Amino acid sequence: MPAVSKGDGMRGLAVFISDIRNCKSKEAEIKRINKELANIRSKFKGDKALDGYSKKKYVCKLLFIFLLGHDIDFGHMEAVNLLSSNKYTEKQIGYLFISVLVNSNSDLIRLINNGIKNDLGSRNPTFMNLALHCIANVGSREMAEAFAADIPRILVAGDTMDSVKQSAALCLLRLNRTSPDLVPMGEWTARVVHLLNDQHLGVVTAATSLITTLAQKSPDDFKTSISLAIARLSRIVTSASIDLQDYTYYFVAAPWLSVKLLRLLQCYPPPEDAALRSRLTECLETVLNKAQEPPKSKKVQHSNAKNAVLFEAISLIIHHDSEPTLLVRACNQLGQFLQHRETNLRYLALESMCTLASSEFSHEAVKTHIETVINALKTERDVSVRQRAVDLLYAMCDRSNAKQIVAEMLSYLETADYSIREEIVLKVAILAEKYAVDYTWYVDTILNLIRIAGDYVSEEVWYRVIQIVINRDDVQGYAAKTVFEALQAPACHENLVKVGGYILGEFGNLIAGDSRSSPLVQFNLLHSKFHLCSVPTRALLLSAYIKFINLFPEVKATIQDVLRSDSQLRNADVELQQRAVEYLRLSCIASTDILATVLEEMPPFPERESSILAKLKRKKGPGHLPDMDDTRRNVNGNTEHSETPETPAKSSSHPFTDLMNMNSTPSAGGGGSLLIDVFSDNSSPASMDASEDNFFRFVCKNNGVLYENQLLQIGLKSEYRQNLGRMYVFVGNKTSTQFLSFASEVLNIHTKTVEPLIEGGAQVQQILNIECVSDFTDAPVLNIQFRYGGALQNISVKLPVMLNKFFQPTEMASQDFFQRWKQLGAPQQEVQKIFKAKHSMDTEVTKAKILGFGVALLDGVDPNPTNFVGAGVIHTKSTQVGCLLRLEPNTQAEMYRLTLRTSRESVSQRLCDLLSEQF
Repeated sequence: MPAVSKGDGMRGLAVFISDIRNCKSKEAEIKRINKELANIRSKFKGDKALDGYSKKKYVCKLLFIFLLGHDIDFGHMEAVNLLSSNKYTEKQIGYLFISVLVNSNSDLIRLINNGIKNDLGSRNPTFMNLALHCIANVGSREMAEAFAADIPRILVAGDTMDSVKQSAALCLLRLNRTSPDLVPMGEWTARVVHLLNDQHLGVVTAATSLITTLAQKSPDDFKTSISLAIARLSRIVTSASIDLQDYTYYFVAAPWLSVKLLRLLQCYPPPEDAALRSRLTECLETVLNKAQEPPKSKKVQHSNAKNAVLFEAISLIIHHDSEPTLLVRACNQLGQFLQHRETNLRYLALESMCTLASSEFSHEAVKTHIETVINALKTERDVSVRQRAVDLLYAMCDRSNAKQIVAEMLSYLETADYSIREEIVLKVAILAEKYAVDYTWYVDTILNLIRIAGDYVSEEVWYRVIQIVINRDDVQGYAAKTVFEALQAPACHENLVKVGGYILGEFGNLIAGDSRSSPLVQFNLLHSKFHLCSVPTRALLLSAYIKFINLFPEVKATIQDVLRSDSQLRNADVELQQRAVEYLRLSCIASTDILATVLEEMPPFPERESSILAKLKRKKGPGHLPDMDDTRRNVNGNTEHSETPETPAKSSSHPFTDLMNMNSTPSAGGGGSLLIDVFSDNSSPASMDASEDNFFRFVCKNNGVLYENQLLQIGLKSEYRQNLGRMYVFVGNKTSTQFLSFASEVLNIHTKTVEPLIEGGAQVQQILNIECVSDFTDAPVLNIQFRYGGALQNISVKLPVMLNKFFQPTEMASQDFFQRWKQLGAPQQEVQKIFKAKHSMDTEVTKAKILGFGVALLDGVDPNPTNFVGAGVIHTKSTQVGCLLRLEPNTQAEMYRLTLRTSRESVSQRLCDLLSEQF
């Protein structure tokens, strides 16, 4: 930048600013400003032509007056005239005035554009930079139309100076954000990627910001940036701080560029090339290793820069979700931050661990920090950190720790901030339902929840407990007894009265044999709460009373007296009056049989998604996609929620209607059924142009992100048992614009329609129930169609429904295994494949993948302890196919030999193809 000479000091401006500062009152300031405005106006309108210095000085004064909050309605043309000056300081003030005062609809835009065009073509780097800064600051559509084609040429031109390249990249980024439809994609896109190799790190930093934004819009056009970004990142993280002196910030080499490169890599799945993947893994390991090193400076800037790179690296590890070792190391690193003295670090660690908890590879590692998280819940001063602790407890919960986590949440609820109580109530209710094996514990938990935080228990919560009690015979007596005891407290929350009235009205007969809970005692207990309740609760209690008449004829006269009282028959509320009149007449004129028919026990509720879960999703905000942690596979290869409680349930329903119920009998037909036959012989093959980008990532796992582009994200969570499966498909709108005419279907399958409109940041859910009729190869295809910005969008994605999903693991002794192995010795029953290892040959990772594949891992069966042996049975509707597998790793040659034996050749081949892709 040119040096400013003494003559450019603008003494008149300094005097004016000094006068303004010395004003004693607002009136004096306005008077001085008006005097100056009159003087400037007279100078601009005078006959004597002003020189460049004078124009600059007066325009600068106008700019200062505007920044003080006063309107400026003249001087714009003089500022535009300054653009044609050859002096840097005059041109700079002209561009500064235009950037601040000229709006995008100004009539002067054409004149301004001409001045900018001249400077861009001047090849003077200083003038070009001023012009590019002005375009970026104004960012109007007119400027985008005028220069969107020129700026990419300047950016990729070989003779453009580094400082101009930086400005061009950032200017193009600004135009892409304000007018993305006007930025043309052409041959320059391939050349701009190579700026990641530029020697000037400032150019690389600006280019990375631009490429990241463009890659989110058109990922396929910038795929080549992956290798270049990894190479540049590798050079940065392995360099010493002295190697990048100009870009080293408090002993951290180029932290901003490192963060931007890591964010760019999060636009893509893990690289398929083994060497590239290995280099990226080394980079991430180096970042994690550096986090363990002693700090090189005690200043907060050093730790901030270091941690910024670390957290972005952890975000990339979580995004890829493919390296178990890195995921566990990231979890352990975050665990160290949970007790850090810096509040922001504790917050970020809890937030990142919430995401890690949804990965099957790191879920167990997250669970090891449960005591630290519980302690944070109790001792943290910052409410936002406590809220993140609640979120993490919710995310890490499974069957092994559900009771502990629910108990801690209930304990915290008594002293929790009012702002987060409702959310905690919803999460406790969901966890208690989801992981209840003993339903007496579930009933106790919900009643305790109502007692502690009754004001925050929404209708969805107590509706839900009613549904579950009605749908389970084994818990009805206990629920009636427990709620009867709870109602005896002197002060009961109204929600408890609602639950008590409903349950005792339905199942009070189950505890009526005890003299302490005789029919009359039950009625008197409920009626003692009547006068304290609101109208809706009183209406519910009246319905309970008429149910009592059917259950207990001995209290009929007592209840009729209550219904006959003036307070009921002449009640000011029409609903209560009508109920009292109708119930009284019904009890008087109906015979015992008619009364029993009309007032019979409520039938089981139909299966549907939990309204509590839906309410929690609404409360978390439209942009929050659900955690994909509901169907994690545990270390034994079993699916988390597939365990069946030992207590019998009614065959017509299942209590966990928000989970993927595998116990219900598949519907035999009918248009309303969601049960789909995707594997019958007459099912058409999947479309060849359907996306398969992440298809094979789901061979050994059941949940995660299946497809993602700049508009939407498609996530899955699924569960399988024997020949049945259920898949939840979540489609999230990543934009701020509505999706119109939205339709989602699976080829040749009748599915329930979804809402045709998805708000910006919102999501829809579609449930597919699946039945494996026979062994198969082709997977179903999900077709999505919607309108975005007036354009019709079509997306086809192959759903990861594979044959191995219908495995049931089988434990076998060594003798049984080899006996069965010999029985399957026919040539057509065995498939063997020898292949090169694509990933590191880690024993624990291999075990996890075999377990995730669905078979049981048999220890001590193979004479060679380094080999892996597994067994399982594939269930179809018509038959069962036993499977034995043997995986022999050769670490020296980095090779595997996979042998599969089943009773069907097609099954052996398909399973071999699927499993070999994982190593």
